[in-house]
Amino acid sequence: MYISDIFKSKQSVLSFEVFPPKKSDNLRKVTDAVTELSKNPVDYMSVTYGAGGTTAAYTAEIADHMQNTLGVTALSHLTCVGAAKDGIIKTLETLKSKGIQNILALRGDIPEGMSADALEIRHASDLAEIIRDFGGFCVGGACYPECHPDSSSLDADIENLKIKIDAGVEFLVTQMFFDNDAFYAFRDRAAKKGVTVPIDAGIMPLTNIKQIEKMCILSGGAAMPSKFTRMISKYADRPEALKQAGIAYAVDQIIDLLSNDTAGVHIYTMNRPDVAEKITTVINSLF
Repeated sequence: MYISDIFKSKQSVLSFEVFPPKKSDNLRKVTDAVTELSKNPVDYMSVTYGAGGTTAAYTAEIADHMQNTLGVTALSHLTCVGAAKDGIIKTLETLKSKGIQNILALRGDIPEGMSADALEIRHASDLAEIIRDFGGFCVGGACYPECHPDSSSLDADIENLKIKIDAGVEFLVTQMFFDNDAFYAFRDRAAKKGVTVPIDAGIMPLTNIKQIEKMCILSGGAAMPSKFTRMISKYADRPEALKQAGIAYAVDQIIDLLSNDTAGVHIYTMNRPDVAEKITTVINSLF
């Protein structure tokens, strides 16, 4: 099923993100986690793509497991940094052969020492156009509520989102954020500038202290509200308490988002079924 159709059929969509293993030895562990995650009332699940396509085979295999074994709509990430068009086409052929119908088109991180001018496919919008022209896929794109780190301003960033949409992107998934007001401001600003596709709000529950540095990198420098930083300080030396507080913070974010007509919530699960279950249990009891 196309994710664009899921958004059309539901008031609010719930989705999970997982990441593939770096080594084949851990593939079974990840697929087992995906199986457990699928027991929640999730509308679709996405699987990330390693830098430079290093986990491409695992990404396709996990998406295949989601779609064809578990019956959950799969969203396969695909990056274009360092890729040639013929390689992208081969990946599309592989995904199509597995019945995957949804792709998140991403530029990916430019390797250190490489110039963007040297890339054959320079932008996520270029990748979206290739996927659109290939046919048979619903294409999603990424967005940054607090501005992409490479953009000169939020307005310029939103103009780039419009280029992605013109290239074929039908929905957007945000990078993680911890301040809902920043998301609402971005959503309103984007709508005023003509971005009308559904925006899935990305939420990552903080469950251990080691996540903090990784969160800052992955989120592109998302602001951490005082409530969030106070929580970290209070429970930094109490791992279980920090985990529970992090889940509670994410739940509060999600309740607020759903109460304010957010099109969807995308939970960065970190391959943790127990965390996802606790969150969805609370959400389902309220909505």
